[in-house]
Amino acid sequence: MSEATRVLRLFTDGAARGNPGPAGLGLVLEDDQGMRLWGGHRYIGTATNNQAEYLALIEGLKEAGRWKPQRLEVYLDSQLVVEQLAGRYRVKNSDLRDLHSKALALLNGFAEAAISHVPRERNRGADALANRAIDEQKPTS
Repeated sequence: MSEATRVLRLFTDGAARGNPGPAGLGLVLEDDQGMRLWGGHRYIGTATNNQAEYLALIEGLKEAGRWKPQRLEVYLDSQLVVEQLAGRYRVKNSDLRDLHSKALALLNGFAEAAISHVPRERNRGADALANRAIDEQKPTS
């Protein structure tokens, strides 16, 4: 493993136009110096914004796992998802329970992982990719 992948930063964003509506996800992986290593986006069809946020996180965690970082830092602008994963908010919506479980299982697969809420301004790359996926209705990354 190279020095650059000891710490990996994952930025994810899900977007839905309408709630529910056409939805996409955006993913950005950076090293600990802020160098973009990878970016991806995918159109996911009709979803709510919260479903799109969780699906983006799940897909991002799968991609980050391929890099095998010693530490993973995850950043997203959905405070709801961050608080639910931290156990501070209950997952009341039955449509989100399975997605929540999948995300937790993937997070637990990393030796060291931290998840943080960031303002939308700090998540511009993933946000732009999520919106691009909807604009293009692109089925694959």
